[in-house]
Amino acid sequence: MKNRAIPASAETIELGSGNVFADLGLPDPQERQLRVQLAVRLNELLKAGGLTQAVAAKQLGLAQSHLSELKNYKLTRFSSERLLHLITQLDRDVEIFIRPRTSTNMARPNSGSVMVWAAA
Repeated sequence: MKNRAIPASAETIELGSGNVFADLGLPDPQERQLRVQLAVRLNELLKAGGLTQAVAAKQLGLAQSHLSELKNYKLTRFSSERLLHLITQLDRDVEIFIRPRTSTNMARPNSGSVMVWAAA
């Protein structure tokens, strides 16, 4: 078997910023990322609750079609405030901490970040 040289590629790889919405140039990338993070946590809570979609929709005060959109991450009708409210509807407390930026988040000067954490 003959050794073949791997041809040089003209493709480049660009390191992402950590926010796919910013990388794609979409408007309001931090808000979009926050809504996705909240929706992920909310969907995890719904899955852990084991409720049918109809029961979960009723508990949250949503139309079943809206809950389906949420479960499929179609979030245009959901603000971050609304998602926070829905989390509280599932008997969860939401706490918001404001602190100085960490040294690991200095990629964007004069701009903090928002991160969603969930406790078991």
